[in-house]
Amino acid sequence: MIINCKGALVDLSIPKIMGILNVTPDSFFDGGNYISKKSVLQQCEKMLNDGANFIDIGAYSSRPGAKDVSETEETERLLNVITPIMKEFPDILLSVDTFRSSVAKASIEAGAAIVNDISGGDLDDNMFATVSELQVPYILMHMKGTPQNMQTHTGYKNITKEVNLHLSEKVYKARSYGINDIILDPGFGFAKTLEENYELMNHMEMLHFFDLPILVGISRKSMIYKLFDTTPDNALNGTSILNTIALQKRAHILRVHDVKEASECVTIWNQLNATTIS
Repeated sequence: MIINCKGALVDLSIPKIMGILNVTPDSFFDGGNYISKKSVLQQCEKMLNDGANFIDIGAYSSRPGAKDVSETEETERLLNVITPIMKEFPDILLSVDTFRSSVAKASIEAGAAIVNDISGGDLDDNMFATVSELQVPYILMHMKGTPQNMQTHTGYKNITKEVNLHLSEKVYKARSYGINDIILDPGFGFAKTLEENYELMNHMEMLHFFDLPILVGISRKSMIYKLFDTTPDNALNGTSILNTIALQKRAHILRVHDVKEASECVTIWNQLNATTIS
């Protein structure tokens, strides 16, 4: 469970926190909050101080029905923040949230360390070859369709088996390209109904079949707030509960908006596992 990030070996057998930083105007929770360089740097500093091991930067909103953004605009949004972030925090481990190989390449060359692809290579035929060339860790997520139409692709006979099959095919392909460090993301909220999300969470331990690190991203998602007929603003408590359940099911990375609260979940979980009953 060790990945190589720019020469730094990161042990994922101890759960890690990935803070979310969306430099978009329309993300479902924090859209528009981090547009200026000052606000981006302040949020990076806060998340690092709160316990983030990685920071995942996205410039293309993947919320259901989100507006499409050109490759040029996505690249410009990312490079405008990656460069000052790397200057201010030279040791930071940045993940770039993109399904486009050209954007991934430009971001890694600017200083990012990980590629986080919501499409698992489905939306860009050059992604696997590009990641292999870059030799960086690759987060491979399960999704059907695109962010614009994914919620028309719900409906599974057995969601856990189908997600497992999809990921196994992608892992085989990624390895055939020589990608060494693969992290799996079951894709909670992507092409899945509320009920399907909970069924997948309930059987998440089956994803350990691959013996690969697993990332869970459920932060303030609709599988939480729709259950209580509320909004993302009121979904922090539910997020912490599901993060704790994910840790119990051996998640290795929690991808979250609220780093401090997730870090507390990890600290408590670590303490529980370090305690033995005599």
